[in-house]
Amino acid sequence: MEIAVVILNYNGENFLEKFLPNVIEHSKNATIYVADNCSTDNSVNYLKEYFPDVKLIINTENGGFAKGYNDALKHVKADYYVLLNSDIEVTPNWIDPCIELLEKDKSIAALQPKVLAYHNKTHFEHAGAAGGYLDHDFYPFCQGRIFNEVEFDNGQYNKSHEVFWATGACLFIRAELYHSIGGLDDDFFAHMEEIDMCWRLKQQNHKIYYCADSTIYHVGGGTLNYDNPKKTYLNFRNSLFMIAKNYDGNLFTKVFKRLLIDGLAGVMFIFKFQFKHCWAIIKAHFAFYNKLKSLLQKRKVIKKNRTTFNSVGLFKGSIIFRKYFKGIKKFSDLNIN
Repeated sequence: MEIAVVILNYNGENFLEKFLPNVIEHSKNATIYVADNCSTDNSVNYLKEYFPDVKLIINTENGGFAKGYNDALKHVKADYYVLLNSDIEVTPNWIDPCIELLEKDKSIAALQPKVLAYHNKTHFEHAGAAGGYLDHDFYPFCQGRIFNEVEFDNGQYNKSHEVFWATGACLFIRAELYHSIGGLDDDFFAHMEEIDMCWRLKQQNHKIYYCADSTIYHVGGGTLNYDNPKKTYLNFRNSLFMIAKNYDGNLFTKVFKRLLIDGLAGVMFIFKFQFKHCWAIIKAHFAFYNKLKSLLQKRKVIKKNRTTFNSVGLFKGSIIFRKYFKGIKKFSDLNIN
């Protein structure tokens, strides 16, 4: 089999210098690609000079994380793709357990390893942690992370199992399925595009998994800091995008409810004097309404191709209610499994 580890780079020369040798050292059974997303730093020249054996793909435009990978993967032939952020330290034998799991169960479309924080290696990292879930209003959370609360890793999530979504920070996926499902949605630009893709895969009865036998360490916020209002904008907008495309119910009711809940989030930002984040939520909703017509067209296509929806990983309750009204901070206290 052919395994392609594909790192999408944008002005990440420092990350490439720091982490690429580690990826090469521990990925002997894979071909390493770096797809440059129109960097304006010295990334491309650095790669050509110091890593001539790494396959370099140069995208013609920067369409963000989603389009960047879609453009790059047109040039990569493999059985399995590993989408890997540039700010990640991998560990010895990080690939084999994931591929073994995919080979053992052909119904698994995609999976992720355990994601711990590079700067605090005893704790889970925000982006993905130990596998992703959605609540009944489609707010994402993870084993090991509920909103901004991350857990100490004491082995509580050391069992591989099915989840709802796998993080794009380190995503193993069957190449054939990546292309047949339409890849990541270019309109998302960045953030939640992997959740949307996993949701589409699950609507064709595929499984998404968390592989507990593989571990990576993620810096996080390498391209866009977690406190940046643009990240708030993308998260709120793209969450609405994926609901409009994938939710097979009364869309008006669900979006109206999200409008109310997101409004409360905006009020919370005001009380914290984070006015730019509140404005980001308002802009996100207007961007969603402006895009609604094309989203509904995509919704029709997804509905037409739907077979059996695999709902494993959907939490029937509200993660917001559990967190802010019941004080639950740990995934294990939700009693999902």
